[in-house]
Amino acid sequence: MKRLLVAGAAGLVLAALLSLYFLWWAAGPKPGPHAITVKEGSTLSSVSRELAAKGAIPGSARTFSLIARVLGSGDPIQAGEFEIPNGLGGAAVLDLLQHGRPVQRLITVTEGMPSIIVGEKLAANAYLTGPTPPIAEGSVLPDSYSFERGETRAAVVKRMQAAMTRTLEQLWPKRTNACPVATRDQTVILASIVEKETGKPAERPTIAGVYCNRLEIGMKLDADPTVIYPVTKGKPLGRRILRSELNADNGYNTYRRPGLPAGPIANPGKESIAAVLNPAATKALYFVADGTGGHVFAETLQQHQANVAKWFALRRQRGEM
Repeated sequence: MKRLLVAGAAGLVLAALLSLYFLWWAAGPKPGPHAITVKEGSTLSSVSRELAAKGAIPGSARTFSLIARVLGSGDPIQAGEFEIPNGLGGAAVLDLLQHGRPVQRLITVTEGMPSIIVGEKLAANAYLTGPTPPIAEGSVLPDSYSFERGETRAAVVKRMQAAMTRTLEQLWPKRTNACPVATRDQTVILASIVEKETGKPAERPTIAGVYCNRLEIGMKLDADPTVIYPVTKGKPLGRRILRSELNADNGYNTYRRPGLPAGPIANPGKESIAAVLNPAATKALYFVADGTGGHVFAETLQQHQANVAKWFALRRQRGEM
């Protein structure tokens, strides 16, 4: 009889261990991967209910929560989005939520990206929700922005615009007054032109200096990107500018009138804004491409015409003309 009792007790222990294994180390009943977003302040109990509903853990939410408190590390669960791989056991799920790396979703606005493309990127992102709000040109700061699955597009745009506002607040008091831009809006307009005119970051202050010099003496800016903007809203033109476009008087064509265009032509980055507020000390009034992605600068029209002739000769040599 005693042997039967011992055997029965051993059987119960074995059954309990098997049950514990199933409820703690085995995978959930539904194949993964499973996506779960843990909000700030979430409790183990609330997260367990979501895991159980998705079939990502074996057993009930209450059982998982109880065993986690006994066998788990006791560390807090992180906030963020997590992807639970297929076949991950309950213990490993808890460890992932406590110590793993949350999924980082980013949407990137590159320097000089126009708002029409920013809107298209937001609209095309399947993890965002809601309509894309109108995005004023020059209102968002180029950067990489993290977001959560299911977040609204309007919320992401708001963060982008708040970043631009903060940047202007930081840089405006540090201006040298070497450039005749009277407001932050004017700064963004000129910075957007600087952004589109050069692919070399080191040139930005000098490009800004040239345009500031032109504004100072009332000389037209003659900036090709401002001519293109009304045609494509900032997207690449893909061809040479037409004579009719150079003659169009639409508020943006800086070949037609002196001064700044009607508004920004892109979203300028922090460095281009800083370049306008602190331009290089230069007497240059002209610049033309040098064939390397940069520019050569000139103080007089005669010097500039000689530089243009060299650029055209290089283009003919390359078969571009």
